[in-house]
Amino acid sequence: MGLTNKDLLKRLRAAFKAEAEDRLKIINSDLVELEKKPAGDKYDEVIESIFRQTHSLKGAARSADLPVIEKISGALEDIFSALKRNEIKISFEMTNVLYDATDTLADLAATPESEHTNVHGNQISKIIKQIKELSSGKSVNETKPVEKEPKPVDKLLPAMAIKKTQKEIAPQPEPAAPQKKGQEAFKEADPQTQTIRVSINKLDSLMLQAEEILQAKLLANRHKNELQDLIEMLELWKKDWAQITTATHALSQMINKETEPGRKKKTALVSLSKLIELIESNQNQSRLFEDRLLALFKSAHQDKRLVGELVDRLLEDMKDVLMLPFSFFLEMIPKIVRDLARDQNKKVKVSMEGGDVEINRKILEEMKDPLIHLLRNCVDHGIEKSEIRKKNKKPETGTVNVIISQTNSDKIEIIISDDGEGIDIKKVKEAAIKKKVISRQEASELSEKEALDLIFQSDVTTSLIITDISGRGLGMAIVREKIERLGGEVSVESTPGKGTKFRALLPITLATFRGILVSAGEQQFIIPTVNVDRVVRVRPDDIKTVENKETILLNGKTVPLVRLDDVLEIHHKERVSASETYPALVLGTGEKRIAFSLDKVLDEEEILFKSLGKQLSRVRNIYGATVLGNRKVVPILNVMDLMKSAVHISPMSAEVPVRMEEQESEKISVLVAEDSITSRMLLKTILESAGYQVKTVVDGLEALTELKEGEYNLLVSDVDMPRMNGFVLTGKIREDKKLGDLPVILVTALHSREDRERGIDVGANAYIVKSSFDQSNLLEVVKKYI
Repeated sequence: MGLTNKDLLKRLRAAFKAEAEDRLKIINSDLVELEKKPAGDKYDEVIESIFRQTHSLKGAARSADLPVIEKISGALEDIFSALKRNEIKISFEMTNVLYDATDTLADLAATPESEHTNVHGNQISKIIKQIKELSSGKSVNETKPVEKEPKPVDKLLPAMAIKKTQKEIAPQPEPAAPQKKGQEAFKEADPQTQTIRVSINKLDSLMLQAEEILQAKLLANRHKNELQDLIEMLELWKKDWAQITTATHALSQMINKETEPGRKKKTALVSLSKLIELIESNQNQSRLFEDRLLALFKSAHQDKRLVGELVDRLLEDMKDVLMLPFSFFLEMIPKIVRDLARDQNKKVKVSMEGGDVEINRKILEEMKDPLIHLLRNCVDHGIEKSEIRKKNKKPETGTVNVIISQTNSDKIEIIISDDGEGIDIKKVKEAAIKKKVISRQEASELSEKEALDLIFQSDVTTSLIITDISGRGLGMAIVREKIERLGGEVSVESTPGKGTKFRALLPITLATFRGILVSAGEQQFIIPTVNVDRVVRVRPDDIKTVENKETILLNGKTVPLVRLDDVLEIHHKERVSASETYPALVLGTGEKRIAFSLDKVLDEEEILFKSLGKQLSRVRNIYGATVLGNRKVVPILNVMDLMKSAVHISPMSAEVPVRMEEQESEKISVLVAEDSITSRMLLKTILESAGYQVKTVVDGLEALTELKEGEYNLLVSDVDMPRMNGFVLTGKIREDKKLGDLPVILVTALHSREDRERGIDVGANAYIVKSSFDQSNLLEVVKKYI
């Protein structure tokens, strides 16, 4: 199109990126619908919808001068045009190619145009070729779905070089063009919905300003309260003056009753007259002062109400602007589940409810990864393969349910469940014991719910092998941490043979909330009201000691009692009187409740949440801070952290005592089997830099000989090697009585589902694909098995 204005081109491409994201979401959603019902009533309607989206995408790419995207979009337009004319028929294999095409388009839209052919060149040509063959009516069986090319990690560079290379080829977002004051870069208005595109940075800035106005509301409320105090003081002053007036009148009557007038009486009368005049004048002045003060109080009360209404309305409107319906997340779920099911060779369908429920955009963005991880768990660990389900008299296709609902005015509940095999509690306990999270004695005393909660502990996993999808035992721990950091909570229920249900409870917004102002250890803190079960008064006689822990009785149930200042590790005042009662907040819900005693409960008020900044992104027991109406900065306490800090964990009993001096003196030995010189050098460098003693061999046969002759703690092996490959090597190790328990980590470029399954079958402990290879990833897995 001959554009010469670079700024205009950048703006066009920035607009195209947003448009492409929206159109590709619609295309993917329609493809899922088309795949579920390839001959349904809405077949023509769905084909027409995708045709229009690809046509519009092609035109938009041409306007933004993106020829590669235009070419792929044009090819897609052709295939859907042929489908419209019934010249070809949709099929499962065809949808695989179409999904690969939309994934490639999404990657290209996020990548600078200069890198399109360099980074995605081979993939682009394969996809266009396949789409053209499908459009011409060739048998789909002749066309294999495009396999995304793994990064050339076989030609591995030293670790520092890898980081540099990844940084150089990472897609960089187009910088937003500078805008003139009062001028919008882009506006897209729909006549029906009247929507407009606004920069997220602008919305965040506007929301920040709207939040700051809350300070004015708090100050107005404080001024009103101060005037109320003055009025109360004036009332007391009036009562005192009234008593003086009565006394002076009584004194005047006594003087007038004296029978003998004299000079003293005359002097006393004059003084008394002056005193009465002063009192009456003072009373008149006090009445004027009272009238003015009452008028000022009335005005301050009206101002406070007006400012409060304006602030509340502005904040609510701004919250609405930044609220997103869950449909933005739900629309990507069918494709995520479909891709996972295809990789696992399983049949899975998705049922979703609650897409119209809205939540703050930041919370939704933070929750995206944890929710995707829960979905992966349902597909990877929960849903069985079709042959197993048929054997267990279940439907051949498993079901994942996602239900979102608003439980009250400030909470959202998300339920993700499956109808799979459920969680094996015995395996969970054994995994936790193996990782020394709990002792065997503690495991035997756990309730079913407590045992299920172990899956949220770091390093606890029942997976037999580590892959790029699961098995590290970190995912669920990260899920819980992210949800709790947002002020939410997560729980799990499972029934063997019937399935598993994850329930997450989240706040709708993080900006403002109700908080209880308390004092403990001569300091003030805010505790979110939503986490407070009740406030009680505690007497020393109410406290009972159970297993060396203080407790109180609430509704017939024993609740642990701790001092808030002790949990926060701050100085506290000694409570001298044995008859003195003091307040305690009962935090938590259901079975998980703890009473925190403190010095005073001061007030409950609306709180403006302020984060601690990037420098203090994670401070134990502290969630954030707020500024009170008196401009005092007060910490907001993290209730989930308080609950964890309050629980005293007894030390585990080690079943196999280890002498530390022996452990330190023995250097851990690792054998690396890799036929590529560069890869062998990189693996050796990474492992030796982490303190391991490393020996390398060039193939599986040499590795087996070395393992039989030497003493090694772990084997890291490639799969595709001469003489003996990694699969055969792993199988022979498992058959050997001496080597049978040796941990084996396969690091390979083979990334298909069949290869992963073969790795599991032969007995590998971990399967790392080189296309997703990362130095920390390798060391993390090695550490897990040593």
